[in-house]
Amino acid sequence: MNTPEKVSCLIIGSGPAGYTAAIYAARADLKPMMYMGPEPGGQLTTTTEVENYPGYPKGVQGPEMMEHFKAQAERFETDIRIGWATKVDFSGPVHKVWMDDGKIEIHANTVIIATGATAKWLGLESEQKYRAIGGVSACAVCDGFFYRGKDVAIVGAGDTACEEATYLAKLCKKVYMIVRKGEGEMRASKSMVNRVMATSNIEVLWNSETKEVLGDANGVTGAIAINVKTKEERKLEVYGFFVAIGHKPNTDIFKTWIDMDDAGYIKTIPGSSKTNIAGVFAVGDAQDKVYRQAVTAAGSGCMGALDAERYLAENKIH
Repeated sequence: MNTPEKVSCLIIGSGPAGYTAAIYAARADLKPMMYMGPEPGGQLTTTTEVENYPGYPKGVQGPEMMEHFKAQAERFETDIRIGWATKVDFSGPVHKVWMDDGKIEIHANTVIIATGATAKWLGLESEQKYRAIGGVSACAVCDGFFYRGKDVAIVGAGDTACEEATYLAKLCKKVYMIVRKGEGEMRASKSMVNRVMATSNIEVLWNSETKEVLGDANGVTGAIAINVKTKEERKLEVYGFFVAIGHKPNTDIFKTWIDMDDAGYIKTIPGSSKTNIAGVFAVGDAQDKVYRQAVTAAGSGCMGALDAERYLAENKIH
């Protein structure tokens, strides 16, 4: 059996939140150890152009941006490792975390959870194809700007879908909203539905599903929606295709220890990154279902490191 490694600060997950936590923790001499998780760099590694993060006036590719974050964390001697957490035990003052199915055991005085969230997708082959090429996105706020003055489609029927549809309507010529349920059956709150219905350039396609996303080498050029009742197909000429059917926070391994909401987002004490377990902090999309932006994730990563530093100082843990 391997001897447990002892660390002052363990960061689980990478991405803007994890890397920012690492930068701040390292500069505070906490000698942080980071395990990057199954998707090193987080959701931004699957994002093409990022144009809304400060400091990149010409924009930056998501993977390149995450390499910059990683390099900065390494510059301050963060111990960055490949692998992911598979089990935790937060029952005592020392927090135990097992990596890679128990092959490595870490004993940490503080843990910063930065495991992020994963967007839910429709599962269409064409959807995944144009995610890679360009034109399919799970974040209207991130990518809506690229379709200014163009026609787009969005799939979803919850508050987030309605909010993103109205956001897109301010930028785009026309927004098709593909809703599987019939009129009056949206999951969204009445006020959000009313806002959608009052927006002249949003057309709701009720009782509809996406059959296929269309495109060429340059990206999306259209989509085929099918009415689930009449089986009638309709071809939409759109250049952006947005999926707003929810996210799943990557928090399953913490469920027996950490307080979460019904969707699995970690609950933190307002104005902090503190969880219900002393010395365990949550940052980024693992605890944020409202904003879900790289810049807000980075900000919360900073909070996590500062909270960890103060916890260690207040409890005189070295």
